[in-house]
Amino acid sequence: MGALVLAEGATFEPPGAGSFILPPIFGSVTKPMVLVVLSVVIIATYFLLATRKLKVVPGKGQFVAESIYNFSRNNIAREQIGSHDFKRFIPLVFSLFTFILVNNLYGIIPFLQFPTMARFGFPVALSVLVVYPVYHYAGIKKHGLGRYFKKELAPPGVPPLVLPLFALIEFAEKFFLNPLTLAIRVFAAMFAGHLILAVFTLGGTFLLTETSGWALKPVSLVAWIFAIGMTFLEAFIQVLQAYIFALLSAGYIGAALASEH
Repeated sequence: MGALVLAEGATFEPPGAGSFILPPIFGSVTKPMVLVVLSVVIIATYFLLATRKLKVVPGKGQFVAESIYNFSRNNIAREQIGSHDFKRFIPLVFSLFTFILVNNLYGIIPFLQFPTMARFGFPVALSVLVVYPVYHYAGIKKHGLGRYFKKELAPPGVPPLVLPLFALIEFAEKFFLNPLTLAIRVFAAMFAGHLILAVFTLGGTFLLTETSGWALKPVSLVAWIFAIGMTFLEAFIQVLQAYIFALLSAGYIGAALASEH
């Protein structure tokens, strides 16, 4: 994006992809790295404290912790994987949901204000190094290597003439596209949302402080109102994207475990 030059001579450099490249804090450690580690500490500390003294009538902290766990267990894992196999995957689904949720919400927390999932390497690592091996391993363990590949690439009912093309498409989807698109969804949403918030916030500040005339200064208020509105929308999207990532991950596991039809 090019620079916007106003009549007064002030120049506004709109935020772009370069805004997501942060200098190291110390050594080779960057802010996103610190935030990722901090998210693990936050999640572990909260759930340990909230469940330290369980009560029949839960307090607010225990109620929130139980609600998040029950949502991950029943609304994601059980529904997507099935009541027979879901229990052993609850820790994974619960961890994915809470980890991505906290790292997404960083984007609207003052002073932090950076969703770590907007750095492509983090969602790719979760997808390729965690989800991808788990659901293929689960399928191979249940069906055996040969039956699993047959179930995924050559299910019954596919005409022999189109089977080679069908198998090639399914192979590309199951082994390459699924893990990639899983990561791209959350990355793109966090990247775009953070960029939009930065444009409205910095743009409003620029119009208020860097323009000499009064004609454009009231527009800064409009920009900030949009920024506030977008913050609430972004919060909703941040929660939604954490849910979608966990939901699709559980869905892939459920599909890998499903019997042939």
